[in-house]
Order: sequence, then structure tokens, then C-alpha cells
Amino acid sequence: MRDMTPGEVRGFLLSGTRTGKLATVRTDGRPHVVPIWFTLRDDYLVFNTHPSSVKARNMRHEPRVAISVDDQVPPYSFVTVEGFATLTDADPDLIEIATEIGGRYMGADRAEEYGARNGVPGELVVRVSMDKVVSAVDVAG
Repeated sequence: MRDMTPGEVRGFLLSGTRTGKLATVRTDGRPHVVPIWFTLRDDYLVFNTHPSSVKARNMRHEPRVAISVDDQVPPYSFVTVEGFATLTDADPDLIEIATEIGGRYMGADRAEEYGARNGVPGELVVRVSMDKVVSAVDVAG
């Protein structure tokens, strides 16, 4: 087992259709974990969500989050990101981000469809700073 280089981390996070598991904290202190579709922009892990979602409410209350992404095929690898979530309403990149994410997870032929579905007014863009990154390659090796 070894840590990934920064380039390997980026490649791993953008590879295929791996979902992120976003951990947030509810207002009463209970943890909340939910899968997310995401992409990377600059030094941020980026996704969109509806403002009434539990994760959006949690991140408004407590912007510190963690996201875990793993490869479920032996010999197993993972990346965990800890950082701060910034939620933006009426983000000028919303449709572009939603389309990119839709293409990644549903295929290029459905990217526009998912961009139109998820890039609607009211949707939030969430950018998570990658303040701490923990990674491992060949966990079972």
C-alpha cells in the first residue's frame, strides 16, 4: 500500500463513475452520509444539489465536510477529501457543471439532458476545498 501522488489523486477522482460519499453534520450533531456525483474544477471537488436537500441544509449549518471515493475492485484504492463547502446560488457555471457531471455518470449522449434537468434555477453549486487529502493505492496488496 502507498499514498497517491497529487496527479494520481486527480486521475482517480475523475476516473469512471465512482460516486463520492459526502459526510455532513446535522444541526443536532448526528452524521449524515449520502452518495454524490461530482467533478473537479481547479482545486475543488464540485457538485450541485437542491437547496432543500438534507446535505444543503447541513452544509449551510456546518461547512466542514468529508468525501470518500473508493475503487471497489481488488486490490482496492481510495481517496478521502476533507474541506469546507461553499454553496453558491445562481452560479454562472451551474448548467456547465450539471452537464459535465451528467455526461460523466450517464454518458455523453445524455449529458445535455441531465444538464437541463439539474442545471435549473434554484439549484446550488457546491465547491469543496481539498484541504486534506488521504489516499491509498493497492490497499489489499
